[in-house]
Amino acid sequence: MKKGSATVAQLSEFDEIIDVRSPAEFADDHIPGAVNMPVLDNEQRARVGTIYKQISPFEARRIGGALVAENLARHLHTHFQDKPKHWRPLVYCWRGGQRSGAFVTWLRMVGWDACQLEGGYKNFRRLVIDELDTRPAAFDFRIICGPTGSAKTRILEALAAAGAQMLDLEGLASHKGSVLGALPGIAQPTQKHFETAIHAALSRFNPARPVYVEAESRKIGRVHVPTALIEAMRAAPCIAIDTTREARIDFLLRDYAYLGDDVADLQFKLGCLSRIVSKDTLERWQGYAAAHDLPALFTELIDQHYDPLYKRSQNGNYLRFGDALRIPADDLSPAGIVAVAQAILATSPRADVSG
Repeated sequence: MKKGSATVAQLSEFDEIIDVRSPAEFADDHIPGAVNMPVLDNEQRARVGTIYKQISPFEARRIGGALVAENLARHLHTHFQDKPKHWRPLVYCWRGGQRSGAFVTWLRMVGWDACQLEGGYKNFRRLVIDELDTRPAAFDFRIICGPTGSAKTRILEALAAAGAQMLDLEGLASHKGSVLGALPGIAQPTQKHFETAIHAALSRFNPARPVYVEAESRKIGRVHVPTALIEAMRAAPCIAIDTTREARIDFLLRDYAYLGDDVADLQFKLGCLSRIVSKDTLERWQGYAAAHDLPALFTELIDQHYDPLYKRSQNGNYLRFGDALRIPADDLSPAGIVAVAQAILATSPRADVSG
């Protein structure tokens, strides 16, 4: 390994990780914790790339070099002014080429022990893909099952608060997983960024302890759960939350209360069910939305859409659902959810909680 370079395995050794790619590249995915200090912004990168292809590599480097120098100077005047001499950053671009190389050269000229990531983001991405193919098989997953409104995500949060390991796929996907699952004002991550977040979560887990995760479909909104992970989940033991219809509706009215704030958006989401429900049913549900009658809407959605779908999917997708440990849960208030989590942990407390 050449001086001033580092590998993906050494990420934790640095004080800061700097991504010098364009903002668009950074938004698509980046190493967790990295800060974006582009040496070329989106427009500049496109311009230089066009010149490279249509005119000449030399002309592209001549213009690109000037732009890189301007942007580097701005970063040195702002972000780096308070960094002490012993500060040690790691810099990367797409594949450890000229963009990160130029950045590292200037930082090292100042006197900082800056390093360039060998192979750049491309090597990091390869590591994520490889480990997502192999790492899920090492974990003892416990699948939290239950029909819509069973407070599964909140139960996972209560398990985590009690010291258990949990993987919140819906949280990482910024989506609740159903047709009404999009979160207001929050965009979903790209597929690459979703996979990076899963990889980071799995990297923190101890394989000797269980990992609790909600039963999910392969697709959460517009992102997909990696194949090796969904297969490991579908073969894992299940824990079924047995709760009443009334408790589920009460919970949904609290957890999805924001749906009543935007009638047009709610009606649009309901319209996505047009292929699987009758025209009369859809018109009635959209009428409930217009009238802000969420209790009537949620009741019919549970009875006519979510529960039939749940019965088909759990039995078909999760191999051990028929032998699931069943946890009664008539109360899905915050205190009731904590009680459910404690009941789950009581099944094997030494293995489930750290310490």
